[in-house]
Amino acid sequence: MKDNIVNISRRGFVKGFGLTGLVLAVGLPGLSAKEETPKYGRDAMPNGWVDDPLVFVSIAEDGTVTIVAHRAEMGQGVRTSLPMVVADEMEADWEQVKVVQAPGDEEKYGNQNTDGSRSVRHFFMPMRNVGSAARMMLETAAAAMMAVPVKEVKALNHEVVHQPSGRKMGYGELAQAAAKLDVPERSSLQFKSAEDFRYIGKNGSKNVDGQAIATGQTEYGMDIQLDDMVYAVVAHPPAYGDTLKSYDDSETLKVPGVLKTLTLPSSPPPAVFNPLGGVVVVAENTWAAMEGRKKLKIEWEKGPNSDYDSKAFREKMAESASQKGGKVLRELGNAYQTLENAESTISAGYYIPHLAQAPMEPPVATAHFQGDACELWASTQNPQAGVDTVAKWLELKPEQVKVNVTLLGGGFGRKSKPDYLIEAALTSKAMDGRPVKLVWTREDDIQHSYYHTVSFEHLEAAFDENGKTSAWLHRTVAPSISSTFDASSVNQMPIEIGMGVVNVPFAIPNIQLENPAAKNHTRIGWFRSVSNLPHAFAVQSFVAEMAHQQQRDHKDLLLELIGDDREIDPRTLQDDWNYGQSPEVYPINTGRLRRVVELVTDKASWGKSLPSGKGQGLAAHYSFVSYVAAVVEVEVSDDGEVTIPQVDIAIDCGPQVNPERIRSQLEGACVMGISFAMLGEISFKDGVAEQDNFDGYQVTRMDGAPAKINIHFVPADDYNQPLGGVGEPGMPPIAPALCNAIFNATQKRIRNLPIRYQLEA
Repeated sequence: MKDNIVNISRRGFVKGFGLTGLVLAVGLPGLSAKEETPKYGRDAMPNGWVDDPLVFVSIAEDGTVTIVAHRAEMGQGVRTSLPMVVADEMEADWEQVKVVQAPGDEEKYGNQNTDGSRSVRHFFMPMRNVGSAARMMLETAAAAMMAVPVKEVKALNHEVVHQPSGRKMGYGELAQAAAKLDVPERSSLQFKSAEDFRYIGKNGSKNVDGQAIATGQTEYGMDIQLDDMVYAVVAHPPAYGDTLKSYDDSETLKVPGVLKTLTLPSSPPPAVFNPLGGVVVVAENTWAAMEGRKKLKIEWEKGPNSDYDSKAFREKMAESASQKGGKVLRELGNAYQTLENAESTISAGYYIPHLAQAPMEPPVATAHFQGDACELWASTQNPQAGVDTVAKWLELKPEQVKVNVTLLGGGFGRKSKPDYLIEAALTSKAMDGRPVKLVWTREDDIQHSYYHTVSFEHLEAAFDENGKTSAWLHRTVAPSISSTFDASSVNQMPIEIGMGVVNVPFAIPNIQLENPAAKNHTRIGWFRSVSNLPHAFAVQSFVAEMAHQQQRDHKDLLLELIGDDREIDPRTLQDDWNYGQSPEVYPINTGRLRRVVELVTDKASWGKSLPSGKGQGLAAHYSFVSYVAAVVEVEVSDDGEVTIPQVDIAIDCGPQVNPERIRSQLEGACVMGISFAMLGEISFKDGVAEQDNFDGYQVTRMDGAPAKINIHFVPADDYNQPLGGVGEPGMPPIAPALCNAIFNATQKRIRNLPIRYQLEA
């Protein structure tokens, strides 16, 4: 495990950030993170595995502490939470801390792809390591300068104090002396105890970007301005895999401000990170580029997905899910025989459509090609993918490409893909090196995304003579994210079926899990919570149906299914578990899942008497090493209008680094979960997405959001236990809890999303 702390105060490669004085980094300079695969599991390190970042922290002579953020900020607060850990461990004054953003550079920063709810949970300990090392070096330097034993000094709020005499030295005046010291060995680091934390686990630390965001001073991708810059938009092929046959730009070139049209090469499926191809319109301003695009006359060559019809595909998936067969994921006992012989059984199918991430800021990138180098500015979750792919397309070396990361106006997985960066770079090169800002409109974003997969889930259960669940069958059918990289892929990856299928946390003696094949017909990509969404929707909705059939309280049956406290190790459930891909690095603890169910039902007064037309719904799910349960309360009018007076969410994410940010992430996940359940749908006809803006692909407005969202934390004071993610785990329980609540209010069962139109009188 390469988690050493290195003194790089005199190394040249930190000059670009203006770091001076004492400069420390986690990791070993000059070694790529690819050279060693971190080990998974509890024995690796207390908080999971690390992508081996070189996350720089410096102390200048004026006392300013500068921390280089190596991950992207898109509203999750990572540019605050991770520096806050360093500041706390090194006893820095938060008011004297500033954060600068790192460009894409795997050699220096390890894995920078900001996804999987892993930034804080993976880098909590590295941040503590470097903070502790800095504090100890400052204390050592102060003791030497005061000519006192080091045990007599202590770092306190940006100063080192000689406790017997009260003498103090500020961090700034100690920085140069500390920079000359050797870094403490990892085994000798001394960490603060939880009761001494000033920021970790506390509310009130100022968001480092809050003031700039509120006053419009921060820089998003769309804000980039360069001298002599031109603007571009792309006319993409209508269906995934279509190619350009011919085009006429005569009317386009008549639009005032239009400078030129260009063609982008089309990449046949699978798309990987490649651009879709098409025609670029370059202009003096964005409006002229968009108006010029409207005037293009294009003839497209139809590709392999030009007949994709999502309605017909849904029927095909449902048929596959209803039939025995497909890839067997897990077998325990004999579920088929038990189902066949049982006197009481139940079955149901659940469907969710494609979803688009639709971040508030659509994809945008600015590129400046200069012969033997290209510099880009982009709101990207994955700057390293931008470096690698742009270098490939421009026939440059990765070190000749620089990707600067701006703040992201949302991401949700879409901005992990660098296709729009490649488009900008190619356009700048074609414009003889003029800087180009290439913009995706909302229509581009919704019609040409890397969509969340469509899925159909079929479940069956059997009950014994005592009403206990004796068998469980789950067939999951969905095109896999892997199909975007491998055209032959027709089964879900281990990481996908490990999101609530193969690791179903129920104590049932007979379990059969299968994955029938499903081919993709559009680009499939990451979406907040990924495959946890369809799996949790199906499993938690089905448990509610089981309880209703057996005339049991939903909470009681759910807790019975969870069973006694135990740990479920995913390595024992499937032979092809891929540790290199999976975010689920720890066994599921059913006791922790039970506790969030008990906590949320207690706080929401589960089972309280409600008038006609009102109901409560419950759901719980484990994802990204966190346990979340939700109770949604709804009121449904006679004409089918749904209002949500209250949502209660309980979370056990282990130690809480930044409670305010956890709360805001869960509130956002709740609203987004309601949005996708009530309204979200991307449908296809003749290979083309039928929605192209927010009039068709609707999102929840203020009147559809819950009137009140209550967040309840399971306390966790042991900062040596694993941290869970918080950006994504809040979403999976929301849709099933909402649908379960609607049933209890109306007796109408929702098995297909979105909900809209299904409750109309």
